[in-house]
Order: sequence, then structure tokens, then C-alpha cells
Amino acid sequence: MAGLYIHIPFCKQACHYCDFHFSTNLKSIASVVDCICVELELRKDYLKGELVDTIYFGGGTPSLLPTESLEKILTQIALFFPGKRQEVTLEANPDDLNPQALATWKSLGIDRLSLGIQSFQDPILKAYNRAHTSTEAKQAIQLARAAGFEKFSIDLIYGYPHSDHSLWHLDLEEALRLDPGHLSAYSLTIEPKTTFGNWVKKGKFIPAEEEFVAQQFEWLQEQCDQAGYQQYEISNFSRPDQAAIHNSNYWKRIPYLGIGPSAHSFDGIQRRWNVANNTKYYQQIGKNQDWFEAEILSASEKWNEYFLTGLRTKWGVLKRSIMELGGFNPTELKQLDSFLQNELMQQSDDRYVLTEKGKLQADGIASSFFRLD
Repeated sequence: MAGLYIHIPFCKQACHYCDFHFSTNLKSIASVVDCICVELELRKDYLKGELVDTIYFGGGTPSLLPTESLEKILTQIALFFPGKRQEVTLEANPDDLNPQALATWKSLGIDRLSLGIQSFQDPILKAYNRAHTSTEAKQAIQLARAAGFEKFSIDLIYGYPHSDHSLWHLDLEEALRLDPGHLSAYSLTIEPKTTFGNWVKKGKFIPAEEEFVAQQFEWLQEQCDQAGYQQYEISNFSRPDQAAIHNSNYWKRIPYLGIGPSAHSFDGIQRRWNVANNTKYYQQIGKNQDWFEAEILSASEKWNEYFLTGLRTKWGVLKRSIMELGGFNPTELKQLDSFLQNELMQQSDDRYVLTEKGKLQADGIASSFFRLD
């Protein structure tokens, strides 16, 4: 079992918070797609014969791709990566949804949409520099359902600075009313090289206080629980049978192959990542090794990644896996006991998981177990 991630590095415009790799120059789409198809063939053996059961088109904005480009990539995938697909996801922006596009995606075998809504409030969408309106956001699920799609995820961002929590309450209430089955919610993070990052330096934008953001996260947990959405990962909530298979496999450390500019891959031993530059990618791929970097994970890095990913999920970290990675040392056992006593973690016969209180400190708790080489 393995996953295939295709990075489509193009957007209509730059969101003010985004630090993912993308370009707003759409003239090179055909060149990049051609090279994605080349890379699929070049790396057909990376997964060592594991069958690909999930495909995920991320970005950027995959819903910008012309039909012929999307079909070309999927044809190449079918040729070199056999497997019975459990899930084929396309990230899409609400402004790209229309009956014709939706019908085409469905005919190509895409069975799940990840909708980049972010907010249902026009003032926030404008502040984020999103291309869609609140009306388009609210119509997105309705259009997709009318086209026959049954599996969705909605992306939302919380933590936008405001005098109270009313805007976030309206956003989450609308999302749960639409009942997509899956909800991904992320805290607004200010990255240095983004527009918001520059504005913060100049005093044009003041981020929300940590306590304000934490209160919105706790309300998110409460409301999703009441609506029957299980928090299976820190930022992801779903109805019991609608968790994202592809993304869940990332956190379970199941191998995946990343294709396209800036895409990352993991085979259980090695991590590899492509150059985050469209021009270098399509000029150099297959000609030399300057279009990617790779590293073999050390024992400490495997340990650290296991805690960083595992403690974010409802599955936690398995005692068996901890022993296979070398087991706790005395200092780590003392730290573990402290977290258990302070009800930040809890244990069962075979694993350790974070409590609701512990989820507020997930990254800090995980990093306290990190080892240096």
C-alpha cells in the first residue's frame, strides 16, 4: 500500500498567508505537466512494487489544470502505477467549480474534492486575497453534490484577528451546516516570506494573541464533537467513515511518492524532495540530479518523526513501535510520566495518545521526546 502525490504549482493569485510553492505565471503549465509525466516514468520503481491505492492532486491549485493536462497525468499514472484506488483527491477552489468541470473530473476517476474555502466571510476572503466570494464558497458543496460527488473536505482557517470570536463561529457553523463529512481547520500562521509576514514587519497587520487562537481551537473541538465529527488528527475532523485515507497514511508513515516541483517523497528509509522552482524543474529533470535532494533518515530522525506525526493523531504512538525504535531512555520515561500525571497524555495496553488538553500542546509535547544524533 502506498500513496502518490502530484504537486500542481500554479495559482490565479497569491494568498496573503501562503508559503507553499506556486507560480501565478500560467504559461508554463504545459511544460510542467510534460515533466510531471516524465518524472512518473523515471520514478516508477521508487515505491518498490507497492501498489498505489491513493492519489492526491495538491498545490497550488490543481483545479486550474486544463482537462487535457489532468487526463495526461492520470493516463501516465495508470501506466506506471497499478493498484485498486481507494481514493483519488483533487484540491479545488470554489471559483473553479462549474457543472462541466465537475463532470469532467468525475469521468476521469476523481472521487473526492478538497475544497479550499478558508472562510465564508467576504471581508476575510478579501484580506486573504482569495479569488472566490462567500456566495461561491457556500455553493461549492451544492454544485459538487449535484455532479454526483459524495466525498468532500472543506478547508477553513481560524485565528483571524478580530474583536471577538463571532466570525469564526459563523464560519464553523456554516461548514457544519453543509455537512461535508470531512473538515480540515488550520490556525492562521504568519510565515516570513508571505504578504502577511511583510505586513507584520511593517506594522500593517497584527496577528491574534495565542490565547485568542487557542479559544477558537477549543471551540472547534467542541462543535465538531457535538456534530459527530471525530478529531482523528490535530487539524482534521471527519465523520467516522470519512477520514482522508491519503493524508492518514502520511501520519502512519506509509510510503508515498511525490511528483512535481517541491514535492516530497518517503519510502520508509529515505526522504527526497524536488526543487521548488518550476523553471529548474522542467529544464533539468532527467538530465542531471540538480532537480532534487535526498537524505537517509538516521535512527534519531526516525524516532523524532514517529513522535511528531504519531502524537498528532487519534492512533497515537504504539508501544511496540517505540521498542522497535530503541525504547525510552530514563529521561524520556520521566518526561512521559509527567505528561501522564498532568493528563496531557494517556495510555492503553498498546499505545500512548494525547488527551484533549494535550492536543493544545501537541508539537511541544512531541518535541520534548526529540533526540539529537
